[in-house]
Amino acid sequence: MQSHEEEDVGLEAIQGALQPMWDAMLRHRDVLAAPLTPGLSALFIHLVLCAPFLLLDMLACVYPRLHSYQISESTSVMRVLRRWSTTLVRILVNYATVIVPFTAVLQSLMTPRFPLLAPTCLQLCIHVVLCVLLFDLLFFAWHWALHRFRWLFVHVHQLHHRHHRVPIALAAQDASGAELLSLLLLALGSARLLGLHPLSEVAFHLLNSWLAVEDHCGYRLPWGLQRLLPWLGAGAPHHQLHHSLQKGNYAPYFTLWDRLLGTEL
Repeated sequence: MQSHEEEDVGLEAIQGALQPMWDAMLRHRDVLAAPLTPGLSALFIHLVLCAPFLLLDMLACVYPRLHSYQISESTSVMRVLRRWSTTLVRILVNYATVIVPFTAVLQSLMTPRFPLLAPTCLQLCIHVVLCVLLFDLLFFAWHWALHRFRWLFVHVHQLHHRHHRVPIALAAQDASGAELLSLLLLALGSARLLGLHPLSEVAFHLLNSWLAVEDHCGYRLPWGLQRLLPWLGAGAPHHQLHHSLQKGNYAPYFTLWDRLLGTEL
C-alpha cells in the first residue's frame, strides 16, 4: 500500500500545470505513435516557423526601414520567391526520400513511452536547457569534422553552404539528405542520452527547430539569441559569418566551444 506521503507527492505531480496538456496528448497516443507522425510533424513545424520570415523578406524589398535589421542586402520580391520556392522543393524531396521514411522505420521499431504523469514546469525547463547544451556540444564536434575532413565536406556538408551570401530561414534544413539525417540523430540521441520525458523532448525539438531557423533567418532580431545572451549566445550574425567564410563559428547556438577551442571568428 502507498503511504500518505507518496499519495501526496503523486497528487501534487498530477495537479501540475503541464498535466492537462499531457493528458490531452495521451488521448491521441495512437496518432503520436503512428510511423509518419515524427517526420511529418518536423516538416510542418519547420515550415510554420519559417513562414513569418518569408513575409519579412518580401516586406524588406518594399520597406527600407527593415534593411537595418538585415545581415545581407535586400533583393527583389521575385528573387525572394524564387529562392524560397527552389529551397522548399529541395527540402520536400529530402523529407520524402530520407527523413520521413527513416523516422517511420525508427518509430515502428521503438516502443512508445507514455508515462501517466507529466514533468513539472521546472523539470521540463531543466531538461530542455540541458538537452540544448548537449546538442550544441555534439553539433559543434560534428560540424567541425564536416569542415576538417574534405570528403565529409564535399559529400555531406557542402550543399548546405549554397546560402553563403543571402541567407533565408528555410535554409536551416536545406542540406544533403545525409546531413539532415545526421542532425536528426544528434537531436534524438541528445534527448535519449538524458532520458527526457516525452513532453520535455517535444519542447526540446520545438526550441531546437526555432533556434535553427533563427540562425539562418538573415536578420539581427531584437530578441535574437545574441541579444538575449550577449556573452554566450551566437545567433544569426554569428552563424552567417560562418556561411560567408565557410570556416569557424562551428557551434550552432552558443559561443562557448568556439571560444575555448579557438575557432571563433
